[in-house]
Amino acid sequence: MTRIKFVLVFSLAAFFSSAGLMAQVIDGVAPRDGFYDRVWIDEKRPIQLPYVRQADILWEKRVWQVIDLREKINHPLYFPTTTIDDRQSLMQVLIGSINEGAIRAYEDDEFTMPMTPEEIRTNFARQEVRRFTRPEPPYEEYDSLIVIPLSTEDVTKYRVKEDWFFDSKRSVLDVRIIGICPVRERIDPQTGESLGDQPLFWVYFPEARNVLVNATVFNRRNDAQRMSFDDLFMRRMFNSYVYKESNVYDRQINEYIEYTLDQLLEAERIKTDIRNFELDVWEY
Repeated sequence: MTRIKFVLVFSLAAFFSSAGLMAQVIDGVAPRDGFYDRVWIDEKRPIQLPYVRQADILWEKRVWQVIDLREKINHPLYFPTTTIDDRQSLMQVLIGSINEGAIRAYEDDEFTMPMTPEEIRTNFARQEVRRFTRPEPPYEEYDSLIVIPLSTEDVTKYRVKEDWFFDSKRSVLDVRIIGICPVRERIDPQTGESLGDQPLFWVYFPEARNVLVNATVFNRRNDAQRMSFDDLFMRRMFNSYVYKESNVYDRQINEYIEYTLDQLLEAERIKTDIRNFELDVWEY
């Protein structure tokens, strides 16, 4: 009997000892989200674009386009709405970089009037009417106008200013993105009705590339290949439509065409004219 007790005590001691060793091993190694160690280069530099001389520009057209984040192909620019691992939305990256001083924000698309982070927060805080109940009898309801800080989730579109040109030295039709502008929907605080789009600020894209090249975006084609926002814009992995082209009156399309369908047809015509220019240069 004494021998049986000794064996039982020894077995229990050995069990708890091994369990303690396992706990130490588990506590000493952090869980890995995956089956291999992902190693990324944190400080990448944007790929330098080919140098272009003014004398080599045979033709040039400036256009302004809209990237609608409600389109499925543009979702990587909007999501995630909250930070996931090392991924953020484009608006989160821009706001964070502006607050840190890595990117400058401007009021206009000519980049002549800088904006401070405080001006952005103050100018674009949203007002909303909400109904509350008084905590004391007779518990009456009342409406109050409250101020809601600017949220990155409010941005539903981006405006892009870019120059299309034909380089006679390289014999190619090329494009350069000049600036990007986050846009949100303006809401009437009293009625809740939409008052149209409200541009927030412009960012000079060549300057922003230094930040965007190190900001990870979701790669819908391959999880093993890391992609940055700079890659997304350089490869033009987004869908957009033209809302303005350079013209003598400096008008947007909706200022001289009334109906939405006709505006889209006009935008597509402008895109087609740009693409066809390269074809018209050559004779087959």
